[in-house]
Amino acid sequence: MDPHEVILYPLITEVTSRMIERENKITFIVNLKATKNDIKRAVEELYQVKVENVNVLITREGTKKAFVKLAPEYSATDLAVKLGIL
Repeated sequence: MDPHEVILYPLITEVTSRMIERENKITFIVNLKATKNDIKRAVEELYQVKVENVNVLITREGTKKAFVKLAPEYSATDLAVKLGIL
């Protein structure tokens, strides 16, 4: 699966901005068919970071959210600024 098809867009809310600062996690809306491995590979390829962990959840609206925890040597804050969401 192409990385651009996996990651649809970053999600920023009050809660996700706190996750960026406190837990080094960044949240994306992703393709419903994407697996955790697809998401990890896509984030690493698109943003040149190392992913430690991926958790996913299907929302009531039927979209799929991915909570991506970056490795300690990478900053979710820096990535969020690069993406223009912080």
